[in-house]
Parts: sequence; C-alpha cells; structure tokens
Amino acid sequence: MSNLILPIIVLFIVFYGFFRKVDIYDTFVDGAKESFDMVFKLFPNLLGMILGINIFIKSGFLSFVLGFLKPIFGVFIDLVPLCLMRPISGSSGIVLLNNIFSSYGVDSLIGRMASVIQGSTDTTLYILTLYFGSVGIKKTRYALKVGLLADLFGIVSAIVISYFIFK
Repeated sequence: MSNLILPIIVLFIVFYGFFRKVDIYDTFVDGAKESFDMVFKLFPNLLGMILGINIFIKSGFLSFVLGFLKPIFGVFIDLVPLCLMRPISGSSGIVLLNNIFSSYGVDSLIGRMASVIQGSTDTTLYILTLYFGSVGIKKTRYALKVGLLADLFGIVSAIVISYFIFK
C-alpha cells in the first residue's frame, strides 16, 4: 500500500487539474522553473552552514571541549556532543545517536536519554538558515535566542524526565 501513495497523490493532482481546466503541463513547468530559483537562493546559506559544521567537527574543537567537560558530566559525557550538534544538524544528531546506541545499547539509560533528546529538540540553526535564507531575512531578532532556549529546555527536560522514568 505504501508504494501506491505517491502515484495516487500524483493522479489525484492531475485529475483535479483536469476537472478545473488547468493547463497541467505548463503549470508543472512553471513550478519547476521557480524551484531552480529557490535552489539558487538557498545554496549559499546551506553551503555556509555545512562548511561551518565541518570546520567545527574536523578541527578537533569538539574533542577539546569534551576533555574539559568530562569531570563534570562523568558517564553522561557522550550526551554532550549530541546536545551540541542536534540544534545544528539533524543528520549529525542521528550519527551521534547511533554511536551512543553502539556504545551503550538502546535500552541503557544513556541510550534512552539520547533518544528522548533527539525527539524533544529540533535543528534550530538549520531551520533558521533554510527558511530565513529562502525569504531573505537577514536579522533573526529573537528567533535564534528563543529556538536555542527551547532546545536547551528540551535537553534538560529530556534528561531529567528520562532519569526519573527509566532509572
């Protein structure tokens, strides 16, 4: 059934356009032209974000920071990279979550905490880069602060609630 969903949606759109007497092909071509403009508008923002993430990871700065934080966080030190990278990149968060699962297991307290963190936070910087960049907003005003504060609240809540539920 899941293999049929996309063709059914496309057929519905075609039949809907046919009954509304819309020139379906020309409308499709116009939409495709607009998508190229949007891709060219978004590309510099995405490239800058990807470059920044790679510099942050490959420079060793993350390992340097984790070395200082290890005495404070103890065994939960593996959650720190996830908490730092999740607001930046969803795919990096998934990779770090998978590393935690490989090291501790999916049913461990840390594995469960990491899962709840992954589900209760968002890729704030990615969202701001993509959406604000696509419409040309240069000043984010309070969006960055509120988004990162919401991520922090999600991380702290996830750790506290997971600790009490799964311990």
